[in-house]
Amino acid sequence: MIIDTMFSSKTDLWATPQEFFDELDAEFHFTLDPCATPENAKCKKFYTRQENGLQKNWGGGIVFCNPPYGREIYKWVKKCYEESKKPGTTVVLLIPARTDTRYFHEFIYHKAREIRFIKGRLKFGNATASAPFPSMVVVF
Repeated sequence: MIIDTMFSSKTDLWATPQEFFDELDAEFHFTLDPCATPENAKCKKFYTRQENGLQKNWGGGIVFCNPPYGREIYKWVKKCYEESKKPGTTVVLLIPARTDTRYFHEFIYHKAREIRFIKGRLKFGNATASAPFPSMVVVF
C-alpha cells in the first residue's frame, strides 16, 4: 500500500492532496493528468504508467503533472518543459523543491514562467505526516 511505503524508497508515487489540487485547478482548469493511476487521477483525461505519458502528445492541453519522484523525474521535467512550448499548452508541475538538481537548472531556472515554493510541507495521499521534503509548483 502506498501509505505504508510513502516515506521510504519503496515508492515513487506521491498522490496530490485534493485540496491543494483544487486550488490550482480553480486557477488553471486542467484538462490532462499525464502520470496517474485510475485511483488518483486528477483529470478526466489521464495516462497511467502503462500508457506512458512521456510518449504521449500533450499539445493544446492544460496539464497538471505530479510525476513519479524517483529516477525518472528528470525525464518528466524535461517533457513538461518541451510540451509547454507547443501552441496553446500550459503545464503545471508539482515536484520536490530541489534547486540543486540538473533538471532544475536545465529546464526550470530562467525558463519557467513561474516557480512557487510551497510554504510548509504537503501531506500526500492519505498520509497523516507531512512529506520529508519541501515542494514547488512550476508553471510553464
